[in-house]
Amino acid sequence: MAELAFDKGQYIVYPAHGVGIIQGIESQSIGNLQIKVLVISFERDKMTIRLPLNKSTASKVRHLCSKKEMQEAIECLKVPTKVKKTMWSRRAQEYESKINSGIPLSIAQVVRDLHRTANQPEHSYSERQLYQEALDRLMREYALVNKVNEVEALKELEAALDLNVA
Repeated sequence: MAELAFDKGQYIVYPAHGVGIIQGIESQSIGNLQIKVLVISFERDKMTIRLPLNKSTASKVRHLCSKKEMQEAIECLKVPTKVKKTMWSRRAQEYESKINSGIPLSIAQVVRDLHRTANQPEHSYSERQLYQEALDRLMREYALVNKVNEVEALKELEAALDLNVA
C-alpha cells in the first residue's frame, strides 16, 4: 500500500482518537535512529500525538471520507435498529471495535443501535458513554466533510435518526 501524503493543517482520521489536524512532520532521534513523525493534534481532547510516518498506514490513519461514504453512513442511521440478544459485554466489545475502526459506516451502526427515543428505556452508563463517543466521532467528520459547523452536523444526524423510528 502506498504511503499517504499529509500536509500541515490538513484534517485526518486516526481511528483510535477520531478527527485530528496535522501540525507538521518532525524528525526525532531515538537512540542512533532518526525517524520522521507525523504530529497530529486533537483539539477537543487537548492532545497531540507523534506517529512514526512508517507506521501511519499500519495505524490506518486516513484522509476524511468522501461525501458518498458519509451519505452511506447517514442512510444507515435511517434504518430501524435490529434487536440483538447477545450479552451486553459482548455487544459493548463489538461497538468499541466498530468505533475504533474509524469507518463512518461502522460508527453510524453503533449510533443507530444505541440511539434511544424519549419513550424508550434509559441507557446504562456504559451505553451512554459508547453512544456519545460514536455520535461525537461521526458528527466531527460529518461536519468537516459537509462543510457545516458541529451544531448543524449534530442536528442533521439527529434528523436522520428520527427517521428510523417513523
